[in-house]
Amino acid sequence: MKAVRLHEFHQPPVIDDVPEPTIGGPLDVIVKIGGAGVCRTDLHIMEGQWDERMHTPLPYTLGHENAGWVHEVGSGVTSLQPGDTVILHPLVTEGLCHACRAGDDMHCENSAFPGLSRDGGMAEYLLTSARACVKLNPETRPADVAALADAGITAYHAVRKAIPLLYPGTTCVVIGAGGLGHIGIQCLATLTATRIIVIDANPDALKLAEQLGAQHTVVADGRQRDAVAELTKGKGAPVVLDFVAEQGAEADGWAMTGEAGSYFVIGYGGTLHIPALDVISTERNVVGNIVGTYNELAELMVLAQAGKVTLHTRTYPLDAAADALADLDAGRVRGRAILVP
Repeated sequence: MKAVRLHEFHQPPVIDDVPEPTIGGPLDVIVKIGGAGVCRTDLHIMEGQWDERMHTPLPYTLGHENAGWVHEVGSGVTSLQPGDTVILHPLVTEGLCHACRAGDDMHCENSAFPGLSRDGGMAEYLLTSARACVKLNPETRPADVAALADAGITAYHAVRKAIPLLYPGTTCVVIGAGGLGHIGIQCLATLTATRIIVIDANPDALKLAEQLGAQHTVVADGRQRDAVAELTKGKGAPVVLDFVAEQGAEADGWAMTGEAGSYFVIGYGGTLHIPALDVISTERNVVGNIVGTYNELAELMVLAQAGKVTLHTRTYPLDAAADALADLDAGRVRGRAILVP
């Protein structure tokens, strides 16, 4: 089968012919990929940023946002059958550790992460597990929802945690209206009554943010802190969701967070430099976010299939993966890029 393979860090991936995956255990599932999301994390992987944490095995197949159709199941799988339309939780989890039993499966003690720690879904077929599969309505097009498998639940997970802080009359600042941010805006608009302020350097992204439910948009032109201060009457926001967290956005996000507020770090790449006195004197919180749980993905798909959260996508054939990654890196993709085998 064709697969998008990374052979060296700091080099673009190439298209290789590799063997199709095979069933190895009773709960294994092989999925025929109908859509694989292209994520900024893929760019960070190519730069080697995840190697120390994931010990990325080179060469290997990229792709951690995947949806498609069940192709083959192991002998112990009773909840799925070939032909079922599915979206895949990005982690393959055991289900037996404390985190899994608590429903906190993205912190599974014995998980694998296709696309980061082993072969992913930028290919014709992917090996995963029954625990990772969320069954969808048969008419769902996998390419329309694939990026919800990681970008979607990452954004949803952050919003879900922030909901108790976002009662009517509050304000939430969203930094970045791109691949993750445009999903987060929709989740905020659907699940809360908070006032949404969106910051982005791209005017087209801000236009999209307005269409998705933002009440105010601010151009990131160096004056964004002043603009937010004016909109919040100098108090800052009780919640800031930072979908960028690099190139200075992380400093902006902390500065825009009001007293006793919470700064949610969702994007990454930058470094936070915060004096301890600033933390204790204002009682501000820094909240980390990574992926989301299986249940949160199932909840998000309910919203997606009801039309309340939609992905703005640009599709590429599998053999144009290098073009998709280059377009993403250059900021030419609005929403999400999706590879379709």
